[in-house]
Amino acid sequence: MPSRTPDLPHPPHPPHVPESAESAGPARLPGIPRLPELPRLPRLPADEDLVEALLALAVPFEEVNGLLAARTRLDRDRGLRTFFEEMLRTQAAAVGTLGQPAGLDRDWAAGTAGGEGLATLLFVALAPLARAHHRALGIPAEVTGSTLADLGRQLAVSRWRGRSGLGNARWLTLHFRGELFQLGRLQFQRTRATGADVPAARAPGADGWSLQLHIPDHCGPLSPAACDRALDRARVFFPRHFPAEPYRSCHIFSWLLDPQLADHLPAESNIIRFQRRFSPLERPDRPSVPEDTNPLKFVFGDIERPLESLPRDTVVQRALVDHLQAGGHWYVRGGRLPLRTVLPSVLPAVGQAPDR
Repeated sequence: MPSRTPDLPHPPHPPHVPESAESAGPARLPGIPRLPELPRLPRLPADEDLVEALLALAVPFEEVNGLLAARTRLDRDRGLRTFFEEMLRTQAAAVGTLGQPAGLDRDWAAGTAGGEGLATLLFVALAPLARAHHRALGIPAEVTGSTLADLGRQLAVSRWRGRSGLGNARWLTLHFRGELFQLGRLQFQRTRATGADVPAARAPGADGWSLQLHIPDHCGPLSPAACDRALDRARVFFPRHFPAEPYRSCHIFSWLLDPQLADHLPAESNIIRFQRRFSPLERPDRPSVPEDTNPLKFVFGDIERPLESLPRDTVVQRALVDHLQAGGHWYVRGGRLPLRTVLPSVLPAVGQAPDR
């Protein structure tokens, strides 16, 4: 099922930070352990150690030799190494923060001489720090592994779309800072809405806290059972590891919630059943505009091909193309889903599912 994640048109708003704290560095919320001050930059492995580090992050085998060559360029080019280390220092300091600017462009290093592969190596260097942050929070290694493996997934998706390297390095800062976690079929991003966003995104009494849902590529069907399991895990995971953040709802912005899909897909299809979970979440300050390339990108990869040349093998592929050829448009829509989390005092034992 195509993902909505890397190119969300409506990024979450950062949490409110008191004015007195604005000059005190990146915000860390109550209950989140602070990592030790870094005596030096995280070490980027080399040679066989780098190969093992890449495979641990699900980096495709066909990317490995190019990344080894990028590692060699870093050793030989002092200016390139300084460029890399400056960004590594910035991103390392942000591990454990929430809602801070990414500090990283989508295509960071892509236009720099010798910069091919540096964005991937940046996250490889950050991975030990991200894992240490997860361990400090008591997060299971299985969740850490599946979350950070999105690095390899994004490289594979870029290749599928006919590009090299990471298509959106900024997206992965969420994973390596501890803002986003993959729990089975869905990814959950910790967010806190403020100001005009609060009435739309939050559940009553939740003080703006809401989990933004994302749907990763290459994770199997978006079946009701898989979604139920992911939501069940979230109901336990966030009260256990982030007890100071009272999540009572989830929200999503996705082309998958475009109500026009119901005119083209069976009522019991996975997409339509996914839609029915949500109540509409409108954003009056952000007018709805056609985003035809959005579903095309996630379903077909190549958005430059003429519509008549696109494959028609699945009901979703046919629906997307037929609607556009008839003069229609596709839109990103928002939805909200209540989330009945488990109170910390009654959390089940690790590995035990909550009562639904």
